[in-house]
Amino acid sequence: MTKPALENIVEVPGSKSISNRALICAALATSSSSVKNCAPGDDTEAMIAALRSLDVEVRKTELELEISGNLNLESSNHVTLDAKLAGTTSRFLTALAALRRGTTTVDGGESLRGRPMGELHDALIAIGASVETPNGLGHLPVTVSRGAPRAAAIALGAEVSSQYASALMMIGPYLPTGLEISLVGHVVSRGYIEMTVGVMRAFGAQVDFSDNHIWVAPGRYAGTRYQVEPDASSASYPLAARAISSGEVTIKDLSRASLQGDVAFVDVLASMGCQVSQTATGIRLRREKPVPLGGVAVDMSQISDCVPTLAAVALFAATPTEITGVGFIRDKESDRIGELATELRKLGANVHETRDGLRIEPVSLTGAKLATHHDHRLAMAFALIQREVPNIVIDDPTVVAKSWPRYFDALPNFYR
Repeated sequence: MTKPALENIVEVPGSKSISNRALICAALATSSSSVKNCAPGDDTEAMIAALRSLDVEVRKTELELEISGNLNLESSNHVTLDAKLAGTTSRFLTALAALRRGTTTVDGGESLRGRPMGELHDALIAIGASVETPNGLGHLPVTVSRGAPRAAAIALGAEVSSQYASALMMIGPYLPTGLEISLVGHVVSRGYIEMTVGVMRAFGAQVDFSDNHIWVAPGRYAGTRYQVEPDASSASYPLAARAISSGEVTIKDLSRASLQGDVAFVDVLASMGCQVSQTATGIRLRREKPVPLGGVAVDMSQISDCVPTLAAVALFAATPTEITGVGFIRDKESDRIGELATELRKLGANVHETRDGLRIEPVSLTGAKLATHHDHRLAMAFALIQREVPNIVIDDPTVVAKSWPRYFDALPNFYR
């Protein structure tokens, strides 16, 4: 009698986005917290180091982080924080600094200094913070302190980055009258704002997000025991691996009810011909070998971190793929439209840049050396192509340390 094949179960790291939100809330809380399954990687380590510089005790055990809370907002000490190359970390820390009596300088690596932060700096000034930027408003380094309270209701452009809104939301309970934010324009990455709401509520905040309006009540965070979900963006790689190569994979503990908008990437793969189901173990994806992958036309404005992953899958589809709604990702760790297209063309791929996305028409591919442009998501997506196309070399694969340090160790497990 033939034994049934063992289920291919892949564990991905904890969510980087949720972890950094939980760490900010825990640092501000009035009592200690524990955070389980906190994400590994450079971004989270930069956040932990920054909180320790602010005299928040963060202790690592085998299973969790223990955070003392009670961040002293009345300290008059000047503190310098290094966000490394972490955009989310730098923006969250900049907003946090607006609660401190003393000055805080937030800086980072050269590529992070080039990323836009003007909307956040303008909003902090509007609520009364002192903001000084020697290299020009809107860029790091930035020195921030509390200042005199001013506006309790602000308007914020929503078409560039949801991180600005999330950063402001998390300090909202500690402003004298709370905070109201009106989001102007199309809200990109809406799921990340909803994620922030979920984390804030877990720490006791009163916060609502309806249509394009956010309301945060004044109050304080309470310490709690918090479990971080598996990272849905990281899960896109093993899911995509099976979509490309056929077969089956289950992402352990990931649920369709996740706080993370990127869990919707499985719906894109389903529309390309994969079978997706929720099991007691996690989200399962399967593609039968005889079923070809079909190209899709998809607005990825709400799952933009998965654009490089879908581009990798699209190379192996039977028909073209059109990605739209993601013009704003040119200002991520790399230009995730232009530089992604440039690298894929080295393989002979037929890739067309559009105003807000990419069109990919499947053709035969050849090996080449691919540059990662300091972008972990490019490196991880390129590794999926490397598995299928001989003679591909990935330049500087170590950039995966930003979010999944052991990615290349885990990669063979995607294909078991």
